[in-house]
Amino acid sequence: MNTKQSWRVWKIWIGAGLALLVMADVALAAVLWQAGREGPQSLEAQRDRLATQGKLLKADVERGEKIRNSLPEIGKDCDKFYNEAFLDSRTGYSAISEDLGDLAAQSGLKSSGLVFTRKELKERGVTEITIKTGVQGDYPSLIKFINGLERSKNFYLLDDLRLESSTTGGIRLNLSLRTFFRT
Repeated sequence: MNTKQSWRVWKIWIGAGLALLVMADVALAAVLWQAGREGPQSLEAQRDRLATQGKLLKADVERGEKIRNSLPEIGKDCDKFYNEAFLDSRTGYSAISEDLGDLAAQSGLKSSGLVFTRKELKERGVTEITIKTGVQGDYPSLIKFINGLERSKNFYLLDDLRLESSTTGGIRLNLSLRTFFRT
């Protein structure tokens, strides 16, 4: 390649570089012109939005810190609930039988017995117990029985409740309950 040709190539590269610089200057000038067009009200509104957003973020952080600080207390409450509400698996069946029998007797209802189904939940450290039972009597006695279930010292979840007419003239209430035993 001779000197003239290399000089031409060099001129092309310098021209392309200068063209790029001019385009960048024009783009920067356009951005500055656009920013200059925004009035003080627009900038104040943007500042106010950012200040509001900052306050919201600060409130979120404070709430998160409050939750983090209350975690030990919540853990204690969970342990207390686990130990007080869930019966021991060794004595749980008899305690439930006694409790539901007492509730039926206090309400003036006849009980048709209990059927227990056990399901191990090893990853949670509990055993789920499904209880199916039926009681029979008049309507006020059934309401008293349901209120007794709600106020029982034992933990029950009511899954299903069905009313049927009884052959003896009363109302039959079939229940499906769940509770949990500590394992």
